[in-house]
Formats: sequence, C-alpha cells, structure tokens
Amino acid sequence: MTSRRLWVPSRLSHGDRVAIVAPSGPVDPVWLARGRHVLTEMGLDVVVMPRVLNRRGYLAGSDAGRAADLQDAWCDPGIRAVICARGGYGATRLLGLLDWPAMEAARPKIFLGSSDATALHQAFAARLGVASCFGPMPACQTLGDLAGPDPASLAHLCASLFENGEPEPVTGEHVIVPGHAEGPLTGGNLSLLASLCGTPYAMRGEGHIVLLEDVNEQPYRLDRMITQLVQSGSLDGAIGIVLGSFTGCGDPLPTLVERLAELEVPMIAGLPIGHGTPQFTAWLGADAVIDTNSCSLTCLFRDPATAL
Repeated sequence: MTSRRLWVPSRLSHGDRVAIVAPSGPVDPVWLARGRHVLTEMGLDVVVMPRVLNRRGYLAGSDAGRAADLQDAWCDPGIRAVICARGGYGATRLLGLLDWPAMEAARPKIFLGSSDATALHQAFAARLGVASCFGPMPACQTLGDLAGPDPASLAHLCASLFENGEPEPVTGEHVIVPGHAEGPLTGGNLSLLASLCGTPYAMRGEGHIVLLEDVNEQPYRLDRMITQLVQSGSLDGAIGIVLGSFTGCGDPLPTLVERLAELEVPMIAGLPIGHGTPQFTAWLGADAVIDTNSCSLTCLFRDPATAL
C-alpha cells in the first residue's frame, strides 16, 4: 500500500441492511444469535449469509463457500455493510478466490472485522481502494457475551458506523515517542501483517500511521514478527505508530518499545483496539491523528465524494 487516500464508504442510517459473513473460523450459533440481536437493536436490518454456520475443522466451511458468501454480500446492492462474524484463521485463503473485478464494480460499502480479518482489510485497500472498519464482531465477546455488549465499545462502534456519528478519540496508556502525526491509518493484527509479507497484500507503512495489536503471543514471537516487518520494508516511511491491545502477551511493552522506538516517529501504546474488552473501532485507510499530549488516536471523517 502507498499513502494514496482510500475511498471512505458512506456510513449507515437506521434501517440499513447489513450482512454477516464468516471468512475465518467456525461460528458458535449461540454467540452469533446474541451478536445479531445487538446489531438489530442498533437499528440495522441484519441478514446472515447462508454458509455462516458451516464448519470444516478450524474453518467456517470450505474456502469456496466462505469466499462466495463474502463476494455475494459485497456485490449485493441492497446490502450497506458486510460484517465478519468472528476471527480465527482462514481469511488469507480467500484472497486468491475472490472475483476482484466484480467486487470493484460493486458500490463501495462498509466492511467490519478485526483479528484475522486484517488480511481482508489489506486486500480491500490494495484491490478495491476502500477504507474499512477494524472493530468488534457479533460472535465475539465484546458484542456477543451473555452479559450483553460492552457499553463503551458499543457506543464507539455506533459512532463509527452511523452517519453524523463522532467517535471519541481512543486514549492509550503510554507515550513512547512524543510528537504529532496525521495521515491515513493502516495495520491491524501483527501476526497477519507478518504473514502477508512477500504477498501482493503486504502492508506498506510509507506515509501512514501504523496500528499494531495481537493476542496470545509471547514477547519473543512479537519480536520476530516486528523484525519481519522491519526487514521486509513494511514499516519504511511510517509517520506514526499506535500500539493497541496485546492481550495474553505477557509483558510485551519493553520488546515493542525496543523494536519500534528506533523508527523515531510519534508512538503511543496501550490503546483498547484489537482484542479484549473494551474494544474500540478504527477506520483503516481513513485519515487519523496521533496526539501524544492526550495519548490518543482520532479517526477523521470526510465526505465520501471528496475522499479520493
């Protein structure tokens, strides 16, 4: 990816139809039902694509079936957003199966997902030129928990998805390198970004603020993946670094600081973006601002007609 501006799709209105897809791991039907109810309570008309509850080992059905649901939802003119049910593994297996010209011909719309969906965020940016939402998914804890959705995460998601919404800046815990940065946001899950190195969908940090997060990875593994990004050139020219949640990763901050502070760009850490609760939403491909005075990341919204 270069620092070209991506198309920011029009945000949602109450009553809009959205589709849930399962491009990665198998989906728990109980969690899905609870998360779907949350989306309905948000005022959305929610449809579940026909293969979402399929299962094939550690995947939500066959590659061809998962790709078909995703493509059908994206190309349906009546659907205003495509939402991943959950993460897991498997999104990278779809990138060579999707009919990118057909998807490019469709009207741009919101794509929402996180974790393993990082591969799709990168591909949508590279192949479709479309910004997308990195945030909570319906069949995961933040939205689908038995106790109900996390209120702060839900409020931030609604403000990010709906027209005229103004999501609050996401505040972190640590300023690593002071400064100010403004530019398009890229990144996502560190493990996925490392796995995309050497592919057509590899992240290119030049001119971008780079968001990184992960789950259940020990510091030495984080070190290895960041080293891969550095040595592949994926972080060359980055203008800022945002470190989201690193849930179940021991004490990752010393390793992250050691490997990334040498880039000498504004860097903040400990933002609740990624895994865990609360889980706030970020628009990948849209402009964002790092303000180290408030240790915050703010996503900016512009009229889609002028977003290119």
